[in-house]
Parts: sequence; structure tokens; C-alpha cells
Amino acid sequence: MDDLDDALRLPDDFDGRVRLFPLPQLVLFPHAMQPLHIFEPRYCEMLNESLASDRLIAMATLTGGFPTPGLKIPPVASTICIGRILSHAELDNDRHNVLLVGAKRATIVRELDTNRPFRIAEVEVHPDIYPPLGAESRGDLKRELLEAFASVIPTGQTAAQNLTELMAGQMGLGPITDIIAYTLPFEVRTKLKLLKLADVDTRAAELIVKLQSGTIELHSTSSEEQFGELGEADDGELDLPEANGNTPFPPPFSQN
Repeated sequence: MDDLDDALRLPDDFDGRVRLFPLPQLVLFPHAMQPLHIFEPRYCEMLNESLASDRLIAMATLTGGFPTPGLKIPPVASTICIGRILSHAELDNDRHNVLLVGAKRATIVRELDTNRPFRIAEVEVHPDIYPPLGAESRGDLKRELLEAFASVIPTGQTAAQNLTELMAGQMGLGPITDIIAYTLPFEVRTKLKLLKLADVDTRAAELIVKLQSGTIELHSTSSEEQFGELGEADDGELDLPEANGNTPFPPPFSQN
């Protein structure tokens, strides 16, 4: 796909059903890019089905780690992000590298019993809402958000500087909030709260408060150090480290 705007649109025949890829600690946002390394058989099957059809995979966040007694599957947050596969490379031993872009925020209505090895859910999609009453002040809100974002970026970080310059251009407030919320090391519950907010002005205001709280600390590490922090989870996926004051910036690519 050459046109990113096309990648962010759901297919015309989208029926409200998505394949769920549950992971601990990971919250994907629309407009954000997420590399994945897929190797578990059930998710390889999910990937093959996605590639052969709509190229959609919905990233869901595990909330409990272990299944609750009486439940067959681990619980996930009801707020998810539908992603679209931008690129795919098949490796040896049925392993796959995938680049996913977040397309739409959505809420799980119910999970479906399909007798498939991976989970499928019916969802309600939530496009960004730009309240008409906030139109005149939205430029000021964008400027305040970018200033708050710049205040937490370590000086001398080229990637961070490039990101700031990019967002200071023609990018809308909605995409800016999503990229910042995805990039910075907020706690998972904070990211899920921001992902749930379809009202762009409210989302930006919440994000500004969080950025100005003084609780975000970033430092830079090498790629080897970043990957060294990852380990296998009990659900058969890769356990991503919990966001905290020692989270590197830019954030590491995630293997799953």
C-alpha cells in the first residue's frame, strides 16, 4: 500500500468482525506503526487468513495475565485498535515479520465462538470526533500539546526532534494525540483511557495534563539493551516491559 490514508480506512465490506491478537502491556493507537514478530501456530494461521483477505488484525491488551477461574481465555480490555498490515516478510521455521499500522479505535461488543484457534470479536468502530464548538480554539490546543510534548523529550534526540517537526506541520490534532500517546511510556491503564476517547479535544486535553504532570522520564538505550528487556509471557506471547520511568526513548520495536 503506497497511500497511508487508504491503509487507515476499513474495507467497504467490513462486517464488524475482527481477529484479536492479545498481548500484555501493548496498546496500539491509530496512525502508529507496530512491528510484530509472529511465530506461534495459532497466530500464524490468523496472519495467513488476514493476508488472504482484508489484511486486518486487531491488537487487544491482556488485562489479567492469567484466566479468571471459570473462564477459558484470558480477559482483554474492551477498547482495542484495529490495525492493517502494511508489509510482511516470511522467515525460516514459519516465523513472520509484520509491520502493522493502527487504523481505527474500536470497542469489543462480544467475542464470537467460532471454534478457531484464535479469538474473533464483533466490534463497534469509533472514528475521531471533532466537536464544532472547539474549532476556533483547536489551533491553540495543538500548540499547547506540542509544547508539553517537547518539554519531556530528551535534548539531542534526533528522532524526537524529527517527530516534533513532523507534527508541527499539517498533521491534525487527532493523529498527533495518538502518536504521542503510543510513543511515550505511560502506564497501560492511561494508554487505554486515551485510546477510548474518540473526542479529539478531550483526548488532547487529557494528554496535556499527563505530559505536564512531571511523571514522565525518558532515557536512550541501544537496540541490544532494548531487546534484552523482553521475555516470554504465560499466554505464549512476548511479555513487554511495563511502562515506567526507565522506558527508553524512542521506544523499542516489539516482538510477538
